[in-house]
Amino acid sequence: MSVRIHDLLEIDAERFLQGESSAPGWVAESLREAPFVVVRRGPTEQGIPVGIRGARRNERWAGVCQPEMIRRVLTPQTLLRLVTPLSQMDPAGKAACSTRLTPVSQSLSAPRIDAILALRTLPLLAERWREFDAPWGPGGSVGFELATGRHVTTPESDLDVVIYADTPMTASAAQPLRDSALGLPAVVDIRVETPTCGFSLTEYASRSPAPILIRLASGPVLATDPWATHK
Repeated sequence: MSVRIHDLLEIDAERFLQGESSAPGWVAESLREAPFVVVRRGPTEQGIPVGIRGARRNERWAGVCQPEMIRRVLTPQTLLRLVTPLSQMDPAGKAACSTRLTPVSQSLSAPRIDAILALRTLPLLAERWREFDAPWGPGGSVGFELATGRHVTTPESDLDVVIYADTPMTASAAQPLRDSALGLPAVVDIRVETPTCGFSLTEYASRSPAPILIRLASGPVLATDPWATHK
């Protein structure tokens, strides 16, 4: 089974917890409420590196998931398709239809979308990026809420977005994407994932060809070409 960084995995929580005996108590509680983990960056020799999100901001746990524990994979691109298109929103910006993910998720109500700037921002960004053809979608708290229905996004949350760029993107191509994400209700944090690393699109668009911080499975380093092979 092929998965990528930021994919959400619906898992067999009980089997997973059997291998995570050192996990704090909130991990079991969280997974029994919503059995989802997110693929994180890290060594893959022992399995798929994953992260577990708790109810509080400081509740994060790093674990390892085996492929046979996975029931479903939800990519950021899949979650983007669940968002109400701008054309289906009324003039006040309220969603005319709800997101759909059953049976795990709940529908997102119009009052919920109105209250959370990051949720309101996603369809607006999708409208601005409608000609952008690389795979992308929401990550972070917005992605998790779309997948599970758990209200983990707050009024102060940024909108985390993931772009998968298997082929090189120039800084001049990144700059319009960065600029079109400005002036929206919530701050948009855009992460780019290449086959070997992840990095900030804003930093790349602003600093290239100077070195930028890239994140490898082995840790962060400075590099000028995120698509080069790094060790």
